[in-house]
Amino acid sequence: MNLKGLRSQAVTESVAERLFMRCFALALVLSAIPILQYWSGSGSIFLEPIWGSLDCEESVNLTATVVRELTSKQLLDRKARALCVGEGSAAAVYTLHELGFTNTSGGADRHPFFLPRQKKFMYELEFGDNSFDFVFSGDLDKVPVPASLVLEIERVLKPGGVAAALIGGSSNGLVHYNLVRSAMPISSLLKTSSVAHVGYLSGGYTLVVFKKRFYPADYFEHVSLPSECHSVVNNGQFMELLESVSETKPVGFEEKIAYLPKLVDVSARTRMVYVDIGVGEHLKLNSNVATWYLPAYPVDHKSFNVYLVDHNTSVLHSFVKRPGVTFVYHPGLAGDKVEDQVLGIEDLDPFIEDQGFDFVAWFEETVKYADFVVMRLNAGGEVELKFLVELFRSGAICAVDELFLNCSGKGLGNGECGSLVGSLRASGVFVHQWW
Repeated sequence: MNLKGLRSQAVTESVAERLFMRCFALALVLSAIPILQYWSGSGSIFLEPIWGSLDCEESVNLTATVVRELTSKQLLDRKARALCVGEGSAAAVYTLHELGFTNTSGGADRHPFFLPRQKKFMYELEFGDNSFDFVFSGDLDKVPVPASLVLEIERVLKPGGVAAALIGGSSNGLVHYNLVRSAMPISSLLKTSSVAHVGYLSGGYTLVVFKKRFYPADYFEHVSLPSECHSVVNNGQFMELLESVSETKPVGFEEKIAYLPKLVDVSARTRMVYVDIGVGEHLKLNSNVATWYLPAYPVDHKSFNVYLVDHNTSVLHSFVKRPGVTFVYHPGLAGDKVEDQVLGIEDLDPFIEDQGFDFVAWFEETVKYADFVVMRLNAGGEVELKFLVELFRSGAICAVDELFLNCSGKGLGNGECGSLVGSLRASGVFVHQWW
């Protein structure tokens, strides 16, 4: 086990030791809450005994395990605004604090209340829409109306936010073969999210993780483009020749792509532009500097005026001085991340300040006199998707002849990238999945 793993294990053990002595007092407090709610008239006394269901040490261990699982898959970072719901949420909040999550809340550490007139249970989280980056529930299948809780969790998640729910808890270990079946009840309830991960945890628990989409899967189908949209008019006849979408990376996918230059003659185009947005993420995923350009693209990259838009100067520094390659520094692409290294930034040209940088205006000016425009961006990046939406709203997407969506990014739900590609194609965009 590496040093980072040993530190994480030590922190978990330390948390468990400190929390052990507090469990009895915590159980007393939590047991008193329903009684107070009943006498105050805020709800009924429909409750299961907390004594048998609350295990502080188990809650600590499960919470720490879930955090390790999600951080290893880059689905969660410690800057996230987190919410823990359900029984044992107080212990889960404590654990998250000890693990470095500084903005964590606990909620619904009680059972849902019964409404006699409507004759149904209600489960409501007392938080506004789009409030949290991460929501954790350790007892989803123990509440009377799980569907109500799932919808509430989805409601309070921010677009791009992640929720983790534990199901089961038997020690027979029979859920190994039942992971897909465990996720189906949750996936069938989701309206604006997609299942991003399903896994098995010790103790017979199944972990189901879902991620809220930035935009509805069919968003681009409902965006009206200008009637004389250059790219849509020119490429309409080739849309049926596009390769099929896939949920996983196909073997030899590069050879199967219907590249536009194979369908039309671009040899007479005098000014060709290639724009790569978030190229640093591509390089991190592929660990190969050569991947800044589409390796199998049937046009020599020297024919393009190349613009690499990114915030990560250290990754790009080795090749931005090549002839015809311009690095556009845009700090906004970092989102909430802190740049690890910005050494040598004074040598890069041009330098575009984050303040007041209008990406759409820059793009329209850059491709104003272009004859052929190719663009690539990350499908899993919030900032990049906002760029794409703005390109649609402004009509600037009509200048893009061929679009590539990088589907290898972390945090994409199964089929989410394919759905996005399908929506773009339905609007008339000549777009491919890139892995």
